[in-house]
Amino acid sequence: MTLQIAFSASFGSGIDALPRPYSRAIERTNLRSSKRLIASTPRIAFTLVELLVVVAIIGILVGLLLPAVQAAREAARRMQCSNNTRQLSLAMMNYESAFKRFPMGGGVDSDFSVQARLLPYLEQTNIHNLLDYGQIAWRGPFNAKVPNPKFIAAFAMPIATFLCPSDPAPSVQQVIVNETTYNYGGLNYLISYGSATGTNNDLRWNTDGIVFQFSQRRFRDIQDGTSQTVMLSESVRSVGDDITLPAGKTPRFPYQYTLNGSGGLSSGLNATPGLKTTGSPWSSFADASGMVSNPTLETVWGGFTGWRGGSSPALRGRGICWGFSGAINSLTNGYLSPNSRIPDVVTHFTGYFGPRSYHGSGVNLGFADGSVQYISNSIDTSILRALHSVNGGEVIRDFE
Repeated sequence: MTLQIAFSASFGSGIDALPRPYSRAIERTNLRSSKRLIASTPRIAFTLVELLVVVAIIGILVGLLLPAVQAAREAARRMQCSNNTRQLSLAMMNYESAFKRFPMGGGVDSDFSVQARLLPYLEQTNIHNLLDYGQIAWRGPFNAKVPNPKFIAAFAMPIATFLCPSDPAPSVQQVIVNETTYNYGGLNYLISYGSATGTNNDLRWNTDGIVFQFSQRRFRDIQDGTSQTVMLSESVRSVGDDITLPAGKTPRFPYQYTLNGSGGLSSGLNATPGLKTTGSPWSSFADASGMVSNPTLETVWGGFTGWRGGSSPALRGRGICWGFSGAINSLTNGYLSPNSRIPDVVTHFTGYFGPRSYHGSGVNLGFADGSVQYISNSIDTSILRALHSVNGGEVIRDFE
């Protein structure tokens, strides 16, 4: 006991109390022990290679998932488009029930469109109340149309039911006429005036479609059956200024421009229905009286170079304004197959058109029985034309 107390008194109770050589030896021993402890402890960080592998795996998963997400979104947009088509089909039916006739296809280019007349049946009564069918809706020459000042505000309003959510064009199109800017609510759903075969292309006369100028079609006139008669179809809205391209060259597909094919056709009202040729390239499809019938557009469209855009003051694009009655703007026919690589061809006041969409594989068509069918791009053209006629007498079995 005496010896232990003496040792503690001489050297203290800690390392600092030891003689200096002993203290340094103990420190070196502790340092080596610490290094061995660190070396034996498992690492918790990633190496660069491991990090790159993780990033690559995440990238592959995103690459696999993104198309599925995009497809799901497009499916939702297509469903909304189908619903819009159905709403317009039902509005046409309700209009006929109220007035005992379908709305007419517009008297002249100064008239209201069919779509404008359907507004009360689309829960758009407030906008409809801004219109007055006792007045002229549009003023000016064909190449510089402007709305009646009383309807400028109404025509500028975008209406969701008129717009396909898959179409990237702006919902409001700006058009400048004589340094004045007009805003127009767009339109994707166009009313059919028939097959455009034979003399049915001239909508100033009685065509085989649901509407034409001053038409008074009724359900009883649909002799082919309401489930086999197209009332309306979707199209791609036009954008941009008029452009000129080399013959045979097209804008990016799906075309947001219409091809001006008026050259070689008379713009006057003939004694008989139909388009009358004044020269090539349409003359090769004319009969002895000069009337053009069922042209093969594959051999015609490549000869024209002018394209009409959405900003054209002539309103010669597709779906520029829901309030304009021009056939190029708010009407359509079934001459071309869905999403045809042949562009819609404008011929003065009318044209050769076809259903178009951003859905890729097909388009939505609204039928006279209120149903909607998603029609494939591969449908036979003769069947599509037959579906657009009300009284062709064709026997159609399967067209889905």
